[in-house]
Amino acid sequence: MSDDNILYMDLASGRVTIELFPDLAPKHVERVKTLAAEGFYDGTPFHRVIEGFMAQGGDPTGTGTGGSHLPDLPAEFTNERGFRRGTVGAARTQNPNSANSQFYIMFAPAPHLDGQYTIWGQVTEGMEHIDAIKRGSGGSGSVSNPDKIVKMHLASAAK
Repeated sequence: MSDDNILYMDLASGRVTIELFPDLAPKHVERVKTLAAEGFYDGTPFHRVIEGFMAQGGDPTGTGTGGSHLPDLPAEFTNERGFRRGTVGAARTQNPNSANSQFYIMFAPAPHLDGQYTIWGQVTEGMEHIDAIKRGSGGSGSVSNPDKIVKMHLASAAK
């Protein structure tokens, strides 16, 4: 695995390593790489964290309605991989072609999402740090002081 396809997500509790899947979702992987290189994700909160389901982040506003300065992406759905523990998927609205910067990491398998959302990565190390993210939903302010991404960058940029 190339360091260009390994993403480090540093949280206050420790480092999470994510393997990227450019073969399954080339546009989404390129977007994540671009935004991570810009420092876009640094300091962004996990605004929606549902026990037994997933932790969602990547929105600089923390409301669940924000995204990056780049245009939305077309869906890159696949049935080659399913949503299981540690899978990283692209968050979107009801429009399948509305993914931008937001993503979520699964706490548990969710086969009902298979073929409905783009999968762009898999946590390979540090899942205990994802498990420790504070639960709750943002937007209404119900998560006070949500956990945040300290820094997100490619392994190749860490050298």
